[in-house]
Amino acid sequence: MRLFVAVFPPPPALAHLSDLVDRLSVSRAHARVSPPERWHLTLAFLGEVPDDAAESATAALNAVTGTCGELSVRGGGKFGHGRSTVLWAGLAGDVDGLVRLGREVRRELRARRLHPDDKRFQPHLTLARPGDRLPAPALHADLAALSDYHGPSWAVRELVLVRSELGPKPSYHPLSASALRTE
Repeated sequence: MRLFVAVFPPPPALAHLSDLVDRLSVSRAHARVSPPERWHLTLAFLGEVPDDAAESATAALNAVTGTCGELSVRGGGKFGHGRSTVLWAGLAGDVDGLVRLGREVRRELRARRLHPDDKRFQPHLTLARPGDRLPAPALHADLAALSDYHGPSWAVRELVLVRSELGPKPSYHPLSASALRTE
């Protein structure tokens, strides 16, 4: 199975951001916009692992002792060019705490002989994959709207182990959740 560890913003924060995304050109162009329930912050990506790895990954998440203060979705941008363009939303608040939490998650996974990828952690929520479906002016307008966005604050309360399934309609299936200490 294909696993990753994530933090999901709470429903009110997702609804607030969704209101903006619904008004973007990327949504009106019927480009590949991820549904709000899949918007998340990936702290560690494990990729394809044996089925019994989920138990070890859950134990790793339960061993995490770090905390993270409040975050909010703020700003955004794009990765890639042409067909590989991805629109994303950024974060404000205790981003340093989230980065520390991500390091601890990776350390606990490695301690259990699980091997998260070594990509540099760049906290963001992937909103859409418009590829080359948007004309440049529409893409620039969406980026301007994202750069001005600031959503409500929320507390990071849990880490979620997620199984993802690829395909024409990718899906996420939470396998376990580990509560974090509050500050």
